[in-house]
Amino acid sequence: MSASDSHSIICVSIARGRHRHVIAEHHYLAEQGVKLVEIRLDYINGPVNVKRLLNERPCPVIMTCRRERDGGRFRGTEQERQLILRTAIAEGVDYIDLEEDIAASIPRYGQTKRIISYHNFHETPENLQALYDRMAALDPDIIKIATVANHPQDNLRMFQLVAQSRIPTVGLCMGDIGIPSRILAGKFGAPFSYAAFHSERTLAPGQLSFEEMRDVYRYESIRPDTEVYGVIADPVGHSLSPLIHNAAFQRLGLNKVYIPIRVPREDLSEFIDQAPQWGIKGLSVTIPHKEAILAKLTKADSIVRGIGAANTVIFEGKERLGYNTDCRAALEAIETALGVSPKDATPLKGKHALVLGAGGAGKAVAYGLLRAGATVTLTDGDEEKARLLAEKLDCPYVKWEDRHSVACDILANCTPVGMHPNVDETPFDPKYLRSHMLVFDAVYNPENTLLIKDARARNCKVVTGVEMFVRQACMQFKLFTGLDAPADLMREVLKRATSPAKW
Repeated sequence: MSASDSHSIICVSIARGRHRHVIAEHHYLAEQGVKLVEIRLDYINGPVNVKRLLNERPCPVIMTCRRERDGGRFRGTEQERQLILRTAIAEGVDYIDLEEDIAASIPRYGQTKRIISYHNFHETPENLQALYDRMAALDPDIIKIATVANHPQDNLRMFQLVAQSRIPTVGLCMGDIGIPSRILAGKFGAPFSYAAFHSERTLAPGQLSFEEMRDVYRYESIRPDTEVYGVIADPVGHSLSPLIHNAAFQRLGLNKVYIPIRVPREDLSEFIDQAPQWGIKGLSVTIPHKEAILAKLTKADSIVRGIGAANTVIFEGKERLGYNTDCRAALEAIETALGVSPKDATPLKGKHALVLGAGGAGKAVAYGLLRAGATVTLTDGDEEKARLLAEKLDCPYVKWEDRHSVACDILANCTPVGMHPNVDETPFDPKYLRSHMLVFDAVYNPENTLLIKDARARNCKVVTGVEMFVRQACMQFKLFTGLDAPADLMREVLKRATSPAKW
């Protein structure tokens, strides 16, 4: 399959110092089903033997020799660099990548197709169309534009350019804000998107590995009609939601993809307004947007209104519907661990809970426990934050340093204390744990936090963050699709991702 086919493919970049390593990786990738590779000639140590690299190539090749100013490593003269590019054309490379400022001086020759490229490591220029028009005049077969995304909206501008282009165009935004442009390139008509050979050998900011593009996002299955879902956060790189939701979509054979979207606070409003133009049908919402998102909702369920925070948004026509699955998930997990019957009208009545943390998770858990008939005491390292939430929920709070003085049946950690990489920390001194207590930890990476280990050692009932995370994700999946989620699969994928021992 050629890169000009209508079906978008993954192009894997190979950047090695020795010819034999380049050739070995090329053959390995072809065996993995890769249909196009980019060989970065600027990474090769010493003289470049183009003919050797092209002999017996197992799949089509783009050859690139990038200057330092374009993110490359070539340190010779410009004359030497252009000679390498001309040699690659003369040897019959499938595609040659020529920067737009030199393209006019290197004419078309033989069967080699021309990729005319532009790189901007500072921003996504305002007038992308003028840039495209300038490049279109340079006899390209494919236009490649790679810019840095400083705002989520830069992705959308790139999508629109690619979709409207008359010449096949690969439009990518670099940086972590630009990751959606790499995953959704094919949806908007790009002939291919780039990936790194390995996650530890990325060649551009925000570049994903071939394995991630193939296995997590199923890039080559994404079509113009693929529905888009995602998680919005800042930062977002730590989120494991794409892993579990995409695994569930794949299991059920759904034409949907779930992507990470970094949205800075100041960009939230404009992003939500533009989300349908991305093809977005639903979003998971996390830090720091759970409260701010309420201003962008047209409707919200009673839990969202009660807590003042949403973790799920569904787009239906002009409606933006807000839900909170954290609250229900935490409650279900706690009730299951206690062994109470769902038929009980007030299974938590008479229980006293101490909730550590007054952020989004703390709000959801405290609200749910109160609604279920428990009494709740709040605490947080930020006393003012705890006081304000206690006031809102009409329950008591204590200073953080006084938390061990509260007698409780349920201890709920809703702080990030104990989260990877700070796995040796705990928010609660184990000497105050009692065997009659249920200990709930919202942290899911790792699953077995120090708090959970301490609780098990003292024969407490425990609810891990994995259980809550999977339950809330299953509820989101139902809102996204109308279908029951494959909970066992989602739990397995999450446990595998957070396990210290890689399966």
